[in-house]
Amino acid sequence: MAETKVPAVRPLSPHLQIYRLPLTMLMSGFHRISGFGLYFGTLLLAWWLLAVASGPNGYAKFQWFIGSIIGQIILLGYTWALIHHMLGGIRHLIWDTGRGFGPQEREWLAAATIIGSLALTLIVAVVGYLAMGGSR
Repeated sequence: MAETKVPAVRPLSPHLQIYRLPLTMLMSGFHRISGFGLYFGTLLLAWWLLAVASGPNGYAKFQWFIGSIIGQIILLGYTWALIHHMLGGIRHLIWDTGRGFGPQEREWLAAATIIGSLALTLIVAVVGYLAMGGSR
């Protein structure tokens, strides 16, 4: 009689239905995205400094752009990137001391970075809005 081959039992590769993306891996991506945003935000900062140095006309053009809805969104994104990158750096400083490597500690620090960056960005935006006179 002919022998039948039994297929080998092999482990399945993780796929999107069963794989859970760890929060620390997501934070790594956010840290890179915020660093990329800081690069372009620094160009915005350089434009502001050049506009201040060039006189009233150059500054008026910059002020018009930053006062537009697009400029406000870019400024809010730059603020978030700056705060998020800073909090990510603090998280890494904690790790440099040898603390925070436990599974719960890593998840807590990652969640604190996300929540903290969003909360601090909102606070800075509200304070900036109120300092500029609100809705006038």
